[in-house]
Amino acid sequence: MRKIQNNPLNSFKGALGFYLNVEAHGVGLFRKGYRLTCALGPRQEPRCRGEGLDQRRRFSGLGFGRMPHVAWSSPEGWEGGAVWSASSVGALGLCPRLSGGSPRGHQACTRCPVSVAVSASGPRSQIRPRVRSLWAWPSPCGPQNHRALNGAQDVAMGTTTCCPLRFVTRPDVKEKKMAGFLDWSLCTLAQSSFQTIEGVIAMDGTLQALAQIFKHGKREDCLPYAATVLQRLDACRLPNSSQTLLRKLGVKLAQRLGLTFLKPRLAQWRYQRGCRSLAANLQLCAQSQREPRTQAETPDSEEGYDVPEEVESVIEQLLVGLKDKDTIVRWSAAKGIGRVAGRLPRELADDVLGSVLDCFSFQETDNAWHGGCLALAELGRRGLLLPSRLADVVAVILKALTYEEKRGACSVGTNVRDAACYVCWAFARAYEPQELQPFVAGISSALLIATVFDRNVNCRRAASAAFQENVGRQGTFPHGIDILTTADYFAVGNTSNCFLVISKFIASFPEYTQPLIDHLVAMKVNHWDGVIRELSAKALHNLVQLAPEYSATLVFPRLLAMTQSADLHTRHGAVLACAEVAHSLRGLAVREHRPVADFLDETAVHGLKQIHQQFHDRHLYRGLGGELMRQAVCVLIEKLSLSKLPFRGDAVLDGWQWLINDTLRNLRLMSSQSREQIKDAAISALAALCSEYYTKEPGQVEPAGQESLVKQYLAELQSAEEMTRCGFSLALGALPGFMLKGELQQVLAGLRAVAHVSPKDVSFAESRRDAVKAIASVCQTVGVSAEGTPDEVVCRENVGQVYCTLLDALSDYSTDSRGDVGAWVREAAMTSLMDLTLLLGREQPELIAASTCEQVMCCLAQQASEKIDRFRAHAAHVFMTLLHASGPAGPIVPHVPHREELEKLFPRSDVASVNWNAPSQAFPRVTQLLGLPTYRYHVLLGLAVSVGGLTESTVRHSTQSLFAHVSSMQSDRQALDGFAGTLLQVFQDNLLNDRVSVPLLKMVDQMLANGCFDAFTTDTDHPFGVKLLALCKEEIRKSKDVQKLRSSVAVFCGLVQFPGCVRRKTLLQLLLLLCHPFPVIRKTTASQVYEMALTYSDVVGADVLDEVMAVLGGTAWDAELSVIRGQRNRLCDLLGVPRPQLIPKPAAR
Repeated sequence: MRKIQNNPLNSFKGALGFYLNVEAHGVGLFRKGYRLTCALGPRQEPRCRGEGLDQRRRFSGLGFGRMPHVAWSSPEGWEGGAVWSASSVGALGLCPRLSGGSPRGHQACTRCPVSVAVSASGPRSQIRPRVRSLWAWPSPCGPQNHRALNGAQDVAMGTTTCCPLRFVTRPDVKEKKMAGFLDWSLCTLAQSSFQTIEGVIAMDGTLQALAQIFKHGKREDCLPYAATVLQRLDACRLPNSSQTLLRKLGVKLAQRLGLTFLKPRLAQWRYQRGCRSLAANLQLCAQSQREPRTQAETPDSEEGYDVPEEVESVIEQLLVGLKDKDTIVRWSAAKGIGRVAGRLPRELADDVLGSVLDCFSFQETDNAWHGGCLALAELGRRGLLLPSRLADVVAVILKALTYEEKRGACSVGTNVRDAACYVCWAFARAYEPQELQPFVAGISSALLIATVFDRNVNCRRAASAAFQENVGRQGTFPHGIDILTTADYFAVGNTSNCFLVISKFIASFPEYTQPLIDHLVAMKVNHWDGVIRELSAKALHNLVQLAPEYSATLVFPRLLAMTQSADLHTRHGAVLACAEVAHSLRGLAVREHRPVADFLDETAVHGLKQIHQQFHDRHLYRGLGGELMRQAVCVLIEKLSLSKLPFRGDAVLDGWQWLINDTLRNLRLMSSQSREQIKDAAISALAALCSEYYTKEPGQVEPAGQESLVKQYLAELQSAEEMTRCGFSLALGALPGFMLKGELQQVLAGLRAVAHVSPKDVSFAESRRDAVKAIASVCQTVGVSAEGTPDEVVCRENVGQVYCTLLDALSDYSTDSRGDVGAWVREAAMTSLMDLTLLLGREQPELIAASTCEQVMCCLAQQASEKIDRFRAHAAHVFMTLLHASGPAGPIVPHVPHREELEKLFPRSDVASVNWNAPSQAFPRVTQLLGLPTYRYHVLLGLAVSVGGLTESTVRHSTQSLFAHVSSMQSDRQALDGFAGTLLQVFQDNLLNDRVSVPLLKMVDQMLANGCFDAFTTDTDHPFGVKLLALCKEEIRKSKDVQKLRSSVAVFCGLVQFPGCVRRKTLLQLLLLLCHPFPVIRKTTASQVYEMALTYSDVVGADVLDEVMAVLGGTAWDAELSVIRGQRNRLCDLLGVPRPQLIPKPAAR
């Protein structure tokens, strides 16, 4: 390779092409047998177009967009000029048109200091190009081989490798140049190493070129060199390379060499199902009705064909490629197996199939299984899998459809199952129905199992598509159409729907019931994913009812044995499955009026009873695995209690009770991810256990057991651990009614104590939330009776206390490092208020006092106007539910304030149509409540937090809605006075409450700036301005909150609109803030006062305005106080405000 710099046109003679850097341009002369090749990395649109000199060949901008390179050869017997040019951003083009004018030059490069430009005149003019950096090499048709492939990369390499193919395979070139080019290529491979970057690049380009030559070249031209190339390819040991692309190219070249060794023929022994031509298919169909098919049994007419020994090496490389770690290599190898096997005799092709089947060994990795599936699909698609081998193939494919190997915390095998579905899809298109008929039962069951029970959604959809293809093309799958209408592409997208709904429908067909159950027990109950184990247990609950005898005699004993497994996942899933199966069989026995012993014999019952004790003796409730086992055994306790198994008075009940209590007591030790699930399982187990086994007769409690249990739980409510309070609060709420009889007052008092916010446990928001939930649960459990006793039911004496507790919970705005944790309590309180109010409204509406109902509705309206979307939507839902709740006699919630107006503002259709999560829909509706005096205070309190909040969408929509409502009141002075009075009342009630006062100051600032109270500015010393000024001064007195002080400055600047004493006091307050100890407050005040003086022209006299502006804008307000105090006093004199005087502190005595 020789480097050319600043050479004239003639210096390019004898050069093949040019390798350009990003600052190159120039002109090259083309002669017969020369080729110009330019390669450049970056991509950009072409900037030049042109035509050939002889007008026989037209060129337009070459190689751009996704091809940043040019590869062009001059035609035979043609000489001409060509202009190439490039810029640093990747523009590259050819302008061969030099006759009749000059080509278009390139504009200067914008990303390179060197200007890139080309100019040229006609062919007779002297052309002197300017070349920054250019490398030229001879053409392969010249005396030496070029080195283009060593330098070109990426997309450029793709086209560069096409050059040898198109050139050396030409009839007039191949005899002279092919051997030389192949020699150079093999030398490049021999001298390159895949362990260096340069070697990888060289091998990449060379392998691509060789693969293209052996793909498109004629067999008789390439065959003499095939053995040598294969030998060099073996020596490269590409399977050991870490470069995926090199391994893929090695496989690709190997299969092309194999096809070169073998004659291109169509195997007569292959299986054929039809033709691509519809007419030919119809003709074959008519012929097959007259003559039996013997196609698959036709003897090979070319059995005498000799297969070169090199083919064995090729097949070996392809088989190794099937086990490669990368999918693209395995896929290329699979296609190569199919192509090569199609040219082999029947016996040798069968040997290849046997080698492929060896991939399906459990000693092999998932990569081998995946590659084997791809190869089988290719062989089947090409008709190279004869029906005589289908039995062996189908057996391994059925295993592949459920293949999954655990690796660490997850598993591998998704791609194997997906490829197995592809094999089934390919078989449906390749074989006649009678060929697959013996395997229909196994294939259909396996595909449906994958459709409903596979963990991966893509595998479920692939299995559904394969099943659909088989139903359509084979027509032999049982109940195919019925199943397809239910298990379609979209239906199988939801995992829960597949396990709990679709599986039950499919299992209703007898052919699939037992396979589905067996798969769940064998593969899914012990799955590594806990969600799958739980869904599998629930699915078994549904399916065992379709095969009760089989489940009771074979499935249930197997599950009981699995509960003693050493594997945690197997043990956990088996306990859940035993619980669900026992409950399901009990329900079936009740429905069919049969004894439970018909399904659960004494051995099964005894095995269930011993599970807890066995786990306890083996200490399996400890550690991380103990969390799973506690949750599973709690589910078991619940299901066995609901199944009413004969355990009354048995010692096992004490063990179950101990487990529940110990779990609730030690919730703090559970991981945060599983704590809620374990707690819920324990609470459900307690409720079922007490309801079934703690009664002498239905509804009659055993006094000693009741008293001890309730007292124990009440004592645990005083625990210093928050999670313990949570667990036992919910436990009290889950107790059945007969357990609370006579203890109601104590229970409610204990729960009220937990729900109360005290200084020492202000961060115990979760325990307060659960206590509020428990209160509502207890009230619903014991029922309502107006004249009942407070120890037994909700009555006149205790209903007020319950409402008071729940309403107090609506005021819980406690925060900690997690944020507004009080929102959890408020959400639970809203739900509890709804449940309690609806309960009272249905049974004893007279217990709902008018004042209580008003307070409930107003608090809900406040929550519906606050800033957090989720809780605002929940509050609106509860509000609408109480408003529109009705019974046969009409509304069931009495004393709702302004019911008629509310029903007009919020019609019943809004319950479902309005998205209260969206601020754009919520605030325009909720601000309508400001027109109702009863709701105005609470709605305005909620809006203050929203309008002065931080979330942009909430602030924007709440502000717009509020301003729109206030604008509608401008003509009604009385309504505006009422609104202003309510606003001041909200401010006064929340003085020094930063949660409300800071956003309220922001809201007032915006309202003053937008002229909401302009009607008051015409009155001297209007009460609104006087009171607002006093409240603002009181709010910031001795405050060090920068945000609050900044907000107050803005309000003060808005208050100067009010003439008289309000303006004078406001200006004094602002001038005091100009000397605030915090520099940031001084600067903010100066800036706000500057804007105020420009906005309100009547505040500062015209004669002193310029001087005031100069002082405000020219003073460094973050300087020392001693410096700026003089400037502040100067402003006082200019504005006619008395200078502030320092009050000396009294001397200490």
